[in-house]
Amino acid sequence: MAQVANAVSTTVAGRLGAPTGLPASLTAIASRDNIELAEIGTDQILAQNIAAELAERSAGVLYPVFYVYCEKLKNNQREKFRTFSGKAGMAVEVRVSRDRLEDLGRLVELYAEAVTNVLDVQRGNWGGGMYYTGGYEVVFGGVKHGGKNFIQSARVTFEVDVSIG
Repeated sequence: MAQVANAVSTTVAGRLGAPTGLPASLTAIASRDNIELAEIGTDQILAQNIAAELAERSAGVLYPVFYVYCEKLKNNQREKFRTFSGKAGMAVEVRVSRDRLEDLGRLVELYAEAVTNVLDVQRGNWGGGMYYTGGYEVVFGGVKHGGKNFIQSARVTFEVDVSIG
């Protein structure tokens, strides 16, 4: 089961980090809204689930940061002779930190929109037995102390159909 979670997390992170992923989506949003958004490097898209407080203490975090992780796996054996045939519940958590509260919420919304834009254009066969049919849910968190002073996050959740082995 851990192999399935890792494979899907790595695939999602790879799709977000591709030139046609978040970088292209953020460029389009910045152009549309006539604002400046930070460029995203592959070191800001991490396939791990780590609390904000722990991330701050353990390693230098470059904001905005996108954490990709598998929240749950459901092997419902739709294909009887496969090792895993079911759904992977995925999450992309966007965290933005700023020294001022102004525009923090708007930035979080824009970065979450960039993630959903990538998902919208990535529907279909992802290879390796993974298929994304579309659909997601976005939950915005409240502002907390953290990062460079204030931190806010948004969590985009979605399901990927998986059929392996």
